[in-house]
Amino acid sequence: MSVKQTLTGRKITLIVGGGIAAVKVPDLIRRMRERGADIVCVLTASGAEFVTPLALSALSENKVYTDLFDLTDEAEMGHIQLSRRADLIVVAPATANLMARMAAGMADDLATTLLLATDAPVMVAPAMNVRMFEHPATQRNLQQLQADGVKIVGPDEGAMACGEFGPGRMTEPLDIIAAIEDHFGGEPAGHPLSGRHVLVTSGPTHEPIDPVRYIANRSSGKQGHAIAAALAGAGARVTLVSGPVNLPDPQNVDVKPVESARDMLAECRAALPADVVICAAAVADWRVAQQADEKLKKASGELPTLSFAENPDILATLSTLDSDRPELVIGFAAETEKVVEFATAKRARKGCDWILANDVSPASGTFGGDDNTVTQITVDGATTWPRGSKAEVADRLAREIVSYFDGRAAE
Repeated sequence: MSVKQTLTGRKITLIVGGGIAAVKVPDLIRRMRERGADIVCVLTASGAEFVTPLALSALSENKVYTDLFDLTDEAEMGHIQLSRRADLIVVAPATANLMARMAAGMADDLATTLLLATDAPVMVAPAMNVRMFEHPATQRNLQQLQADGVKIVGPDEGAMACGEFGPGRMTEPLDIIAAIEDHFGGEPAGHPLSGRHVLVTSGPTHEPIDPVRYIANRSSGKQGHAIAAALAGAGARVTLVSGPVNLPDPQNVDVKPVESARDMLAECRAALPADVVICAAAVADWRVAQQADEKLKKASGELPTLSFAENPDILATLSTLDSDRPELVIGFAAETEKVVEFATAKRARKGCDWILANDVSPASGTFGGDDNTVTQITVDGATTWPRGSKAEVADRLAREIVSYFDGRAAE
């Protein structure tokens, strides 16, 4: 199914700065092209250390510009033409160095020269180490760029290639695209899920044993959060009920933080009615029946006796509501063996419409990782999607949901 052409006719000049986040740029270009944008790339010398002109040219279907002193281009004042052709100039990734040069009004390479020569609006997506981002000089430069009318998108907070954690990650391509669409007049009416309310659960639940200990499942929340972001990008009103995670809140999503399974179910009920529910959270099946009011003390030779109670089944509860049942209820099945067999039985047992089954055995790297392999199970059978990033899985799920509602409208 094709993506709605929300950027048709828009001329975007994309300046690619240096940094590991430049590896996300091909995906950004592909998604902008899917939406109809006409893209010309300007690749800085540092950016070329991470992506090649050939790759950007193949994806954008336009020449890639790299050198201010290219004799052919500059005979025609190429940097001036580049600065004037664009409806919008996007800098992604925008490194600390590139933003400092922009704020100072420097023009020492093609990228900064065309930025100084343009009268088009400019949007930057910062990407750098957390210490560099938090440095007073970078914050001064950001304030100056904002005062100059530059739109700042992000950065996100999370783990970085350098091993540190905090703000500085470049905003994900779909969120950058959402900001571009907003720039061109707000959320386009053509967004395929406009007017739909989607409820998503994400992350683990923490079931307390005492004030300092708890039971939990292994879940980073990356898949559920990516799904919420993709659906918001498709125009849906998204409520994200999330257990404890170390992830930034997705943009344009109403986030409801919770701890326990019972809290999660209560927030899900409060969020209804919804058109779609996606239960991506790894909910603990059991909890301690009686939580201790004080920390349990370790006594030599003695082990505490814990009595367990079953947690509410959120997916089954939402699938079998007498009223306010969402039109489409989707669950996840995290399995370590017989993935399709067990997930197929789970779909029938829970009463949901779809199950997305994934292998979470240690060798798969799914828990906590960035990639996922999913098999979609419906009443019609099982379809295995190509392995991809969790963002790509989320985007595929959004397309499947759009296709579902398009099919219902055509009936």
